[in-house]
Amino acid sequence: MKFAAITLIAASLAAGSASAASSNVTDVDFLKANRCKGLATSISGVVDTASLDSFIKSERAGRHTYIVDRAGEEFNRARKEAKSQDRKERLTAELTGPCQAYLGGSSSVAKQ
Repeated sequence: MKFAAITLIAASLAAGSASAASSNVTDVDFLKANRCKGLATSISGVVDTASLDSFIKSERAGRHTYIVDRAGEEFNRARKEAKSQDRKERLTAELTGPCQAYLGGSSSVAKQ
């Protein structure tokens, strides 16, 4: 009887910790959010980076070191790419379009 109770408790704890550790945000989404942050820091006045910062900070926990390092590379690559004037319009469209998914549902797009 005690063995069954202990097994049931252990199984429920394992299921609870597994569901808490798993996130709906994939590694690819995490990398895209870092790219969006890089764009947002280089293209000023389009998106408030505070919401991106909080999203990235909350999703960083539990990620492999490789993914976190790669996210930093994506951030830097996006900042460098945003400095190019001929790409600015396309990147602003990316920032105000697909990147809105990482802003927590709030509309942070500034008037253009």
